[in-house]
Amino acid sequence: MDRAIIVRGRLNGPQRIDLEEPVKEITGEVEVVIHPIERAGTKSREDIFEFLRSLPTGTRSKEDIDQQIAEERSSWSR
Repeated sequence: MDRAIIVRGRLNGPQRIDLEEPVKEITGEVEVVIHPIERAGTKSREDIFEFLRSLPTGTRSKEDIDQQIAEERSSWSR
């Protein structure tokens, strides 16, 4: 058979792949090629940490932040 069917799925363990839709056209032995999919809008952890490092240093003190948190908590109704 010279044709291929592409179906998305999820690798769930070293020997298990769950497909998003059934494959009814092929039976018997098959060859599986694994190609990871990067979802739109997702970035690797490395990219996120690079972004955080690129931000300018903040100017607020710990005391200022703690005071704002305390004021916010005191405004909550009990």
